[in-house]
Amino acid sequence: MDNRVKTGLRPRPPIGFNSGALEPGQKQIVAPRSRPSVMQAPVLVLNATFEPINVTAVRRALVLMLKGVAQAEETNHTKVHSTSKSIQVPSVIRLLSYRHIPQQSRALSRKNILLRDRNTCQFCGTALPASELTLDHVMPRSRGGRSSWENLVACCYGCNNRKGDRTPEEAGLRLQRRPRPFTLHTSRQLMRLIGHRDEKWRKYLFY
Repeated sequence: MDNRVKTGLRPRPPIGFNSGALEPGQKQIVAPRSRPSVMQAPVLVLNATFEPINVTAVRRALVLMLKGVAQAEETNHTKVHSTSKSIQVPSVIRLLSYRHIPQQSRALSRKNILLRDRNTCQFCGTALPASELTLDHVMPRSRGGRSSWENLVACCYGCNNRKGDRTPEEAGLRLQRRPRPFTLHTSRQLMRLIGHRDEKWRKYLFY
């Protein structure tokens, strides 16, 4: 993909950086995949009226709580510690004052594209951490493809390198689903998807 620095996309990692021959008796070391930090775990955000409006990370949820902007409605069994106290990690927080949520699409960004595509490569269907995904222009920029909701998809580095500066059809790839803008309806669908994995969310999402 062209102009990666200008568009804020991650560069492709070099291929074959560990492809050198091993010395006799030397074992190849494979680094274990790091476990997701508890501070990045998802937290359901409710408006003051208990209406679900967003999903944020534990880190941001704790900041809102410490500022007195929100309070925890549900917590999990994990605690985070500071030098003076420990706080139960929230699973659901509620804003203490009502926030008007405009009925419009979210800003176009890498984070929101990955969220829309559920951190899943839209060509091979593999779900990966955000650090192992990039964005791909379905119609290459060299052919007039725009950086838009309808032309950007989450993509693993393998499929991104395979596709190169071609269309999916030319590269023998097929999109899992047609990319669309991230709307409030999309956001609610994702909340319910995560809610199936966290029973504490269900009473706020299914009513």
